[in-house]
Amino acid sequence: MDDKRNLVFAVLLTGLILFGWPYVASYFFPTPAPVTSTAKSAATPAGAATSDVSVEAAPAKVEVVPVGAALQSSARVLVETPKLKGSINLEGAKIDDLLLLSHRTELAKNSAPVRLFAPSGTKDAYFARFGWAGTGIIAPNDKTVWAPSGNKLTPSTPVTLSWTNPQNQKFEIALSIDENYMITAKQRFTNGGTAPVQIANFALLSRTGKPADATKGGSIFTHIHIGPIGVFDNKPNYDWGYVDVAENNGEKSFNSKGGWLGFTDKYWLGALIPDQNTAVSAKFRASGDVYQAQIIPTRYTSIAAGSSFDTSSRLFAGAKEMAVLSHYSKDLGIPYLDYAIDWGWFWFIAIPFFWILHWLFGVFGNFGVAIIGLTLIVRGFMYPVAQKQFSSMAQMRAVQPKLKALQERWKDDKPRLQQEMMKLYKDEKVNPLAGCLPVLLQIPIFFALYKNLLLSIEMRHQPFILWLQDLSAPDPSAHILFDALGTGFALPAFLAIGVLPILLGLTMWLMQRLNPQPMDDVQKQVFAVMPWFLMFIMAPFAAGLQLYWVMSNLVSIAQQKWLYSRHPVLREQMARDAEEKAQAKANAKA
Repeated sequence: MDDKRNLVFAVLLTGLILFGWPYVASYFFPTPAPVTSTAKSAATPAGAATSDVSVEAAPAKVEVVPVGAALQSSARVLVETPKLKGSINLEGAKIDDLLLLSHRTELAKNSAPVRLFAPSGTKDAYFARFGWAGTGIIAPNDKTVWAPSGNKLTPSTPVTLSWTNPQNQKFEIALSIDENYMITAKQRFTNGGTAPVQIANFALLSRTGKPADATKGGSIFTHIHIGPIGVFDNKPNYDWGYVDVAENNGEKSFNSKGGWLGFTDKYWLGALIPDQNTAVSAKFRASGDVYQAQIIPTRYTSIAAGSSFDTSSRLFAGAKEMAVLSHYSKDLGIPYLDYAIDWGWFWFIAIPFFWILHWLFGVFGNFGVAIIGLTLIVRGFMYPVAQKQFSSMAQMRAVQPKLKALQERWKDDKPRLQQEMMKLYKDEKVNPLAGCLPVLLQIPIFFALYKNLLLSIEMRHQPFILWLQDLSAPDPSAHILFDALGTGFALPAFLAIGVLPILLGLTMWLMQRLNPQPMDDVQKQVFAVMPWFLMFIMAPFAAGLQLYWVMSNLVSIAQQKWLYSRHPVLREQMARDAEEKAQAKANAKA
């Protein structure tokens, strides 16, 4: 096989894998966890619970209510924690007003906090509700007005909501909240009637519309799972999106023991978490622009007259902070809650990278410096591989005079030239593709770091130096310069090449200057274009990723310079190559 074509093919394949891998992984390996769920909804057994909770279908024409007006339309219990602020609507016992105090909508410090939950009837309505379904009871519904035991829910002051129906059957929801994002709901039913009843508790999440990031989830460059998500029978499931549920007759059901389900955004999560020892029926539903996640036990429980029934479930409503999610998974026994972050196929690299970056950030207090530190750690770890790559390059440079002689001798006989080159490689024990191994090894490292910068809320809005005030966003220097010119026009996207992408292209070009130059014209053209092609391709990527790549290139250049200094023969060959190139230019001018 033609070794030149193989080399060109390897370079092109590397680029294809680098930028196409997210799409390939999402199609063939949709779950980054060890196993994926293919759970099917089992047939409903006799005596099984069937929720009477219906999706709140949006009317054909609806007047959108401002959030402020919606909050003033009903009595409420306030919610205050170090990370959350909001309220609970006493009509329907809806948790429908939550602001994330630690996270801002914009980069500016004085920008508004992110709103996660919003009341029904508002533009992006999103709320949770706990309730009951059963036979022989009049259950509370979304219009029921509850009586609170207090006026504020805080980590130190729980609140119990209560309501009694005309049959003297009492319903209670004891709500407590921690200092992060977990709300615990202990539901109690007391049968004050004269006959036994069949009852089951349920929990639901309802949201109107899809988040803005959901439209970006399918890009081959930015593929992340946004939408319905759950863990069923200890198996994470990323298979269902908003569109999938809508196209599946508006419903998708799972039977599971414990687990959880909800909706994941890029940085935020709403998740319903039942008792982990309870068999439940989990369901995603869609009607128009309204989407719901529901959990209900698979069977009703019979409650005799004069008896009580207690159940407990949880609601996670907050930011997908890795330390918090890991704490809940480990200490509260909530399986795979940390997998609400879609780390992708290279999760086994991405997660350790996150903890290294997190530790380095704690040491230096600057995320850009943490990325540089990670670069040095990765390059140090890969130094033996880099040495092998250099050895391969050294061998290739050493045999280049012989290759040139073969080209001159057999320039009119391509098949013979290929045979002679393969024989030379074999005699000299040279593998022309050996230098591609470090590049291939960099692909999962690059992609894992990219996932960190794209998904980790800890990296969101983190500054480095000067104009780089958000390393999770593209380098803005081109826009800053263009705006400073006062043209009054927006910079076209294809020209938004910042300082870091330019440095990336330059450092790649310098690296190529240190490598053996290919003799084939096609190879030369491919290698000549590649640095500038990647400069344009990488411009829209996170500045932190660009910083990593530039630093990695600089370290590689320093390593190659140092290794060349230890091989005088190679220095002499480089000098001869430079002289030949200069002579060729002089002859061309003459």
